[in-house]
Amino acid sequence: MRKTGLFFGSFNPIHIGHLILANAMVQSGEVDEVWFVVSPHNPFKKKSTLLHEFDRLDMVHAAINKNYNFKATDIEFRMPKPSYTVDTLVYLSEKHPQHEFKVIVGEDNLAGFHKWKNHHIILEDYGLLVYPRPHAKPSDLKNHEHVKMIEAPMVDISATYIRKSIQAKKDIRYMVPEGVRELIQSKGFYKD
Repeated sequence: MRKTGLFFGSFNPIHIGHLILANAMVQSGEVDEVWFVVSPHNPFKKKSTLLHEFDRLDMVHAAINKNYNFKATDIEFRMPKPSYTVDTLVYLSEKHPQHEFKVIVGEDNLAGFHKWKNHHIILEDYGLLVYPRPHAKPSDLKNHEHVKMIEAPMVDISATYIRKSIQAKKDIRYMVPEGVRELIQSKGFYKD
């Protein structure tokens, strides 16, 4: 059974913080690999701020290039929208029975985790791997038997900051992998 961490996100754009956290998950020994699940539409975010899903997938591919512990997946592109984590988990479990899936989330998601569709199924059947986040609200879930806190650097960088930097014509070097920076530049992403 291959232990696979699912890192769901808009990745609008993917940045070094995402990669550092994914690497920390693999290094923790809790998972053998991390799949970046590019979400076409997060139910908690406005769709209008998102770059096209295939462009975001291309950036994830560029970011994880040559890392055999990482994989990009577009599984949610073919599912009903908005995407719900529990539906994706059930689908992936049926399609890949040789994998044991865990959901990777930031500590800041724990306080509102009860709002997720069928959150109890996610918790009981899959479990959460949680990375630290600045200013996370306290949550009793930290002590749940299916929640594992993972030691990882607290990288306080956001895709929003990167997009604003691009609009302000600032250099985003070192915030995103070079392949991602080149894609953003060559395609003119986030200029408006």
